[in-house]
Amino acid sequence: MIISKVSPSEWLGLNQFLHEVKQIDSACVSVYYPYGKGKDTISLMQERTRDGTTEKIKSRIQDKIIKLRENPTSVGKFTRTLCIFGFMRDKRVLIKSMGTSKRIPYIYMVGKRPYTKPFADMLKTSYGTLLITLDQKSAKIQRFHGSQIISEAKLRIDLQGRHRKGGQSQGRFLRARQTKIHVFFKKIAQKAGVMDNNSDIVLLGGTGHAKTEFYDMLNSEMSAKCRFVENLSFSTNADEVHKKIIHHLYEYRRRYVRELIAKYEEMVKDGLTAKRNSTIHEALERGAVDTLIVSANYYARPQFSKITRMLETAAHTSCNIEFAVSPKIIQKLDIDGSMLAILRYKIT
Repeated sequence: MIISKVSPSEWLGLNQFLHEVKQIDSACVSVYYPYGKGKDTISLMQERTRDGTTEKIKSRIQDKIIKLRENPTSVGKFTRTLCIFGFMRDKRVLIKSMGTSKRIPYIYMVGKRPYTKPFADMLKTSYGTLLITLDQKSAKIQRFHGSQIISEAKLRIDLQGRHRKGGQSQGRFLRARQTKIHVFFKKIAQKAGVMDNNSDIVLLGGTGHAKTEFYDMLNSEMSAKCRFVENLSFSTNADEVHKKIIHHLYEYRRRYVRELIAKYEEMVKDGLTAKRNSTIHEALERGAVDTLIVSANYYARPQFSKITRMLETAAHTSCNIEFAVSPKIIQKLDIDGSMLAILRYKIT
């Protein structure tokens, strides 16, 4: 299963939906299921009886699923995954739902808050991006969370383009000009450092050679996560900007999961890993799992229901859950029961 990049328009819509869902500040039932699997989802929800409030929310979600089965295009003509969040407010059950054209892991989870991690992992909607666009006399710095601009700054200097006849020599003029640019770039770097706020990636674009000259001004932390962006200027429209952000977020996510798998393989020799689902389940019950790496395609496995329950257990601990979409990594995970675990300590 290959996850293609989401379109900028859908990405913006999902970001807005996710922003609304994150305002839910009460217990929530989170359900993600593939198009056409409504009946199976209802069966999954009915496997366990929950407390009275949760049962009320479940009942409303089941009603919503039945309505969506009758009129699936109501959440989008090209929907592949349906996402539903049910919660209580003022003693009333409220439902928020949305369809997406991308496959998201099958999820049924009851928690203190909405479970939105699959949006971040599959659709790259919750990562922080610092976007710097500059030339030798102007700069624009924008900090994004998903598609939303959290903060923005613009800087500019007056810079004479050519040496005029008379006055200082050509060489002295060029040295003075370069010094002015150097000081300006340092000012931009300082401002970017203040605005960075632990962004996941830093994207650097602009016309000419300014971005390559500026790169050396970044501190080591920022330069390590910096990526050059081609064909980006002050006049680039918003859709193209979002396309570039989405592209680099997908690349960032792929690299992150590869590094996580490499970390798992390195820790095998220390006995700090688990790959059998029964062992992982025991480790989750003990709170011994640091990171759970899960195939986005796990719902196609025979142990689907058990894995779903394990994910809920993991979400109720301080365990990090990471969903993988790379076909190669999914193939590896499927051999090992769709999950791998990095442990905090050895279990016997």
